[in-house]
Amino acid sequence: MFNPENLIRKGLPKGHFKDLTVRMLLASITYLIVLIAALLFGKIIMDGAPTVFKATAPFVDFEFLTAKNETLHVFDDAHGNRHQLPASAYSEYIAKQEGVPVYNEQTYSYSGGGIAGPIAGTALLTIGSMIMALFFGVSAAIYLSEYAKQSPFIHAIRLAILNLAGIPSIVFGLFGFSVFVLVVPVITATPLDRSLLVVPLFIGDYVMSFQGWNSSLMAGCATLACMILPVIITASEESLRAVPQGFRDASLAMGATRWQTIRKCVLPYSLPGILTSSLLAIARVAGETAPIMFTAAVAAKDNMPWQGLKSPLDLLSSQVQALPYHIYTLAARIPNSEFTQRAQYGSVFVFLLLVALLSVTSMILRSRLRAKLKW
Repeated sequence: MFNPENLIRKGLPKGHFKDLTVRMLLASITYLIVLIAALLFGKIIMDGAPTVFKATAPFVDFEFLTAKNETLHVFDDAHGNRHQLPASAYSEYIAKQEGVPVYNEQTYSYSGGGIAGPIAGTALLTIGSMIMALFFGVSAAIYLSEYAKQSPFIHAIRLAILNLAGIPSIVFGLFGFSVFVLVVPVITATPLDRSLLVVPLFIGDYVMSFQGWNSSLMAGCATLACMILPVIITASEESLRAVPQGFRDASLAMGATRWQTIRKCVLPYSLPGILTSSLLAIARVAGETAPIMFTAAVAAKDNMPWQGLKSPLDLLSSQVQALPYHIYTLAARIPNSEFTQRAQYGSVFVFLLLVALLSVTSMILRSRLRAKLKW
């Protein structure tokens, strides 16, 4: 008969079986999480990959990736052949087949063409918000780590930053709508009637009008930047604090100023940690729907964001499409069908590929910097 006491007498620790049980429990939870993630990604790949890839050369449906999003027309011709055409191709077909009737016609919004517009809008929102968040976030982290003296006020600021990280994204969306879309000051010669305050500048007809940026790329980038600031500030400050104090002391002892010390001896060695925070922020920014829904995103747009603009600066004041909002529109705002599901899962699959590409690029850059910057 098995007796644990006999094993204990042979040298096994008394808590061996308890440790083994805990180890198996933790391993089971870990592998369960991995299994759930694998099933989730497997479902997306199975349903989305056939939309992007095809069995014949060139094996990639470049039209889906490069064409603009359109309404899909599904119909039968006089010979009983089934057609699936986006709105532009459907118009050409009708023009060529003038007078020939079509049968069983059905239309599916946002399910034809491709997703070039949402891809471009997502890239612009991600790049713009990351530039703003890194500038302000790293600047705040440098001040808190290198200049600010420890005091109850500074501790309160750090606590407020941590609390910001837990605010739901929908709240940031409402904040961005209230501030950046409706209130932020703009220098203009023609203030809007809804402007809260108009301050004359005494430079021609120009005034400072508190009327906001309207729904635009700039408002969306600013809102997303505010949302990821806590992550970047906290991670960047920890990276700066991880640099040995001896680097600072040696630089100051040689006559360098505080800023020269930070720029030459502290920032370069903290870059891998700052890139880590950027990696986390990119994944979150690219996938947010609620903030851009209120501030920047539009469901459909005829042109790419940069087309039809009088100057490059007009891009900042224009609305854009975005993959998360496009997926939300397909899934929740139009009737479900096999055609909308195809576009929906194809968009999700492409979105995951883009996030993975951004993440891998950041990881490679971070690893190369770590290899060069060792102490």
